[in-house]
Amino acid sequence: MPDYMFLLESRLSPEQRAVMLRVQELSAALGFNVYLTGGTVRDLVTGASLRDLDFTVEGNPSKIAHELEKGGAKILHEDEKLRHVEILFAGDCEGSISAARDDHYVRPGTRPEIRWSTIMEDLRRRDFSLNAIAISLNPASRGLLLDPTNGLSDIERAEVRALTIHSFTNQPVRLLRVLRYAARMGFKIEQRTQEWFDLAIERNLQETIAPEDAGDELRALAREERPAVVLKAWEEHDLLEAVNPVLAKKHPSYDAIARLMKVREDLFTAGFRPRLAAPMLLAILGKLKDRELTNVLSKAGFRSAEVEAALSFEEEALEAQKELLGRKMNAPVDAFRFLEKMPLDQIAYLMAESNKSGALSKIRAFLNKWRSIRIALPVVATELEALGMARGPKFDVIVEQVFAMQLTGRGKTKEEREKILRKLSGIKEQPKKKEKEKKASKGTDKAHAAAAMGDAAHKKHAAAKAQAKHAAKAKPVPTKAHAKHSARAPRGKNASSGKKSHGRR
Repeated sequence: MPDYMFLLESRLSPEQRAVMLRVQELSAALGFNVYLTGGTVRDLVTGASLRDLDFTVEGNPSKIAHELEKGGAKILHEDEKLRHVEILFAGDCEGSISAARDDHYVRPGTRPEIRWSTIMEDLRRRDFSLNAIAISLNPASRGLLLDPTNGLSDIERAEVRALTIHSFTNQPVRLLRVLRYAARMGFKIEQRTQEWFDLAIERNLQETIAPEDAGDELRALAREERPAVVLKAWEEHDLLEAVNPVLAKKHPSYDAIARLMKVREDLFTAGFRPRLAAPMLLAILGKLKDRELTNVLSKAGFRSAEVEAALSFEEEALEAQKELLGRKMNAPVDAFRFLEKMPLDQIAYLMAESNKSGALSKIRAFLNKWRSIRIALPVVATELEALGMARGPKFDVIVEQVFAMQLTGRGKTKEEREKILRKLSGIKEQPKKKEKEKKASKGTDKAHAAAAMGDAAHKKHAAAKAQAKHAAKAKPVPTKAHAKHSARAPRGKNASSGKKSHGRR
């Protein structure tokens, strides 16, 4: 039981963990049982990146959603009939909160009757076994895995398995969805599910897919990490027509998709977690004219605000590019501040589609160079504080000034930064020693040197004297013959002096 909680706590981002804890608190306060379900648990088990947090509550999720809204969350869409809320949580995390329900079909293919239910009934009515898994977030059973349809075994076998023979009959849109899951995860379709799929295609059930349901799949496709693979699977089974005949005729813009996928990798490398649904949707529909694009999105059940956002996205990105290339953005620090506030999906779109080298060079500098300088800015603050300046408004201004200089290539070394900081802050270097003290110290040094040389000479002389004394002691005693010869030897002055001395005696 605790293993799944460990997985959650180690795999979720800090923002996602905070959201999960907040939903737990609110559910407990309202007396609702709450579970992490569907795609979140599936991605957790398979090791895929956790993009969304999908919660299911045994109660009304609207109450929780509106409490979250007070804390900074944003409700993106609310389906009161199904009690399903799509929400952008605080911390920029996407997800949903749904009520546990059971779909009761009077006969296959009819509209279901919705009944509010327990979590186990909710899991059993789902589309595929890999989506019918939940983890309890309730105090008494926290971390308990619920898997009534044996979805874990299917995940281990890398198979997508439908839960009932009527799965595609009841909801034909699952024909698109089963291929999307298989393509995304690299799974195969389970044998019986494949038979049911083929039978549904033979009966042309794809022609009965509701446009709104196809639109939901198009939205989900734009958020996939490998949309091109899914699109090719749909085309291979002639299902793109079910999404939209115009799209099937003109085909998706695979080149635009590939460019955006490359940009996504670059953004991941730079440390971002981009949400590129808007530019990816435009890339998928890249071969359509504006009028056709509007028609496709409207028929797919996109809300008017979504259609407007899609149509204006490119225009807003190009307007931002124009401003980035203007005179006001000549200074790197101004370009940095502009790009820092610019939506990441617009930056990604320009990286994929723009041919303006000036704008692209600034964007690349922002992603790969300027941001790292900004992250290291606390070092500058520490250095300024070490010089003796107290923190305050002027302190912050100086740090920002140094940052602006660093963006231009100045202040790379600590010594350079110290000079800049002293100049900006007015803090001078410590005064140097007086000239007299220097000379005195030089004279003292010379006296010490002379004394040292004298000591060395004295020691050398003493050593030489000792050596001579030792040599004299070691001199051999002369023989008699040698002594006689030595006695006769003195002549001259020495001899006369000897005679004089003898005469005085």
